[in-house]
Amino acid sequence: MTDRYAQSIASYSDSEVFLPGGVNSPVRAMKAVGGTPFFVARGEGPWIIDVDGNRYVDLIGSYGPLVLGHCHPSVVKAIGDAATLGTSYGAPTVGETDLARLVVDMVPGMERLRLVSSGTEATMSAIRVARGATNRDKIVKLNGCYHGHADYLLVKAGSGGLTFGQPDSAGVPAGSARDTLVAEYNDLDSVRTLFEAYPDEIAAVIMEPVPGNMGVMEPKKGYLEGLLAMCHQYGALLIFDEVMSGFRVHPGGAQALYGVTPDLTCLGKVIGGGLPVGAYGGRADVMRNVAPEGAVYQAGTLSGNPLSVAAGLATLTALNQPGVFERAVSAATQICDGLSALAQQKGVPLCVQRVGTMFTAFFTDAEQVTTLSDVQACDFDNFRVFFHACRDHGVNLPPSQYEACFVSAAHDEHAVTTALEVFARALDALKSAC
Repeated sequence: MTDRYAQSIASYSDSEVFLPGGVNSPVRAMKAVGGTPFFVARGEGPWIIDVDGNRYVDLIGSYGPLVLGHCHPSVVKAIGDAATLGTSYGAPTVGETDLARLVVDMVPGMERLRLVSSGTEATMSAIRVARGATNRDKIVKLNGCYHGHADYLLVKAGSGGLTFGQPDSAGVPAGSARDTLVAEYNDLDSVRTLFEAYPDEIAAVIMEPVPGNMGVMEPKKGYLEGLLAMCHQYGALLIFDEVMSGFRVHPGGAQALYGVTPDLTCLGKVIGGGLPVGAYGGRADVMRNVAPEGAVYQAGTLSGNPLSVAAGLATLTALNQPGVFERAVSAATQICDGLSALAQQKGVPLCVQRVGTMFTAFFTDAEQVTTLSDVQACDFDNFRVFFHACRDHGVNLPPSQYEACFVSAAHDEHAVTTALEVFARALDALKSAC
């Protein structure tokens, strides 16, 4: 199949001269599955087209932002209109307030917020606010949840860190991680043990309510409620990192889906419509600690960039139209149910887990995947064979068992049918390889 990717192979060879690993984000190098990444030429609705002209049903969607699909007309128009007026001002715009108002209306835990330029900025800023509000230093993160690449968060990190088999990153001083404690997702006792050991020192627990960086899994019944109660019992704050799950599992995020309102929330991806963006916010009394109102400093020249704001406003406005989110959920449901049925029919051990428009297909005979250990017990060789067969026949999957797939409102009947046809061929290829 080398000729199929000839231009991508040449492009990758060029990129390796100038970029570490030939990429600007590690998972794109496909080290977990082997092979050469294809280079993208353009996107169209639910499709992505590479530089060799190959078309794929896209189940990555830029890892979440493209909930409306590629090149949605209203988003493209909004970006173009904004660009004709200027690309950056370093001064307030009305659009920033409009986007903030819309997010506050949609997300229960967002009473006030601050726009930033990435999810990493959002999480590191939320943690700083939590530390400033509580006058405490320690934080708790959950094993397998990924919150960006700040030094003190690269402790048993998920996604890229797991893909390379390096749960801790080189270049992170021991002192930077000293105040980061690690518990297990879906295990309240592991969090309680830390609070009992440091009852007056923990500022916050930060977690993905629906993880997307160790594969999609749901919180156990009562788990989120228990975390919130425990945090408040010990005077700490609960931070939901909804950079992935926000507007993806529910228009109001996981907190609206499960009815648990955190003290602080981190957002990104969808609120920029595919352009760089992030946001952190929460209870009004907590956000009063942010400068210039309070003593917690955070700033950014491109925060509230007018192009990102325009794209985000257009995306959320369209997503709020009747039936749009439901259409994306319906497509995701059809894809997941179809894949599960095909795997059962062909005798391939597979556990497909979906929440809203996010899903992961775990190659395991377990009925449910609920922890990082469950993911690590999956058959990564089977995933690798399945991934390449899907890619060779026209479905774009994330190149790691630890990642989530994303379905958009643009995934129509043709895209769904095509994806299921490709899945059937990929499962046959997997059976042949065994």
